[in-house]
Amino acid sequence: MSGGLDQPLPADPLPSGEPGGAVLPAPAAELDDLHPFGDRVAAFDDAVDRALDRLRGNSVADRFFYGLSEAANMSALWHLAGLTGIPGRGKPGGREALRLTTLLGAESLLVNQGVKRLFNRRRPIHEGERPHDLRTPLTSSFPSGHASSAFFAASLLSASRGKAPLWFGLAGLVALSRPYVRIHHASDVVAGAGVGLALAAVAKRAWPLP
Repeated sequence: MSGGLDQPLPADPLPSGEPGGAVLPAPAAELDDLHPFGDRVAAFDDAVDRALDRLRGNSVADRFFYGLSEAANMSALWHLAGLTGIPGRGKPGGREALRLTTLLGAESLLVNQGVKRLFNRRRPIHEGERPHDLRTPLTSSFPSGHASSAFFAASLLSASRGKAPLWFGLAGLVALSRPYVRIHHASDVVAGAGVGLALAAVAKRAWPLP
């Protein structure tokens, strides 16, 4: 009896280049598109980016946030604050300035050469020309080194000179400048602020004020 039931079923077509039909891993480009920190973090980043996009393009806001972000490169803004004592309660002593500079150097080394190496997150994609020049680091986007050093310095400066709202307000603006200029995701900044505060607590115990 001849019929279709006696014929062998056709084999499923094998994926190209894969003997035995093994499933190929997703190409690198597709893997890069997957959010490494989950959908909720991605939604948070997108929401902040959309909110900042309403302000981007304003000439005053662009100049302010780009200038502030550039000024905080290499923690220059915070080293200057430690040396000048402005704003604060009078001119700082040499020991305090040395303490801040030394601890900022240690914090930067630990975050940029330590914590960042635990993650491999791409920085946000910026399309078109920037309104002002800005250096784009080559390290991982997570966490934000600018936010970490800003809150680290603010914690130390407020402990030695008071005026915590002023120092932390400045730190918050520096941190906000990073997603504004699309060098960091908003979640990078939140994590960086947390890292900076945690390291500052350790630093104040390791090297207390006189």
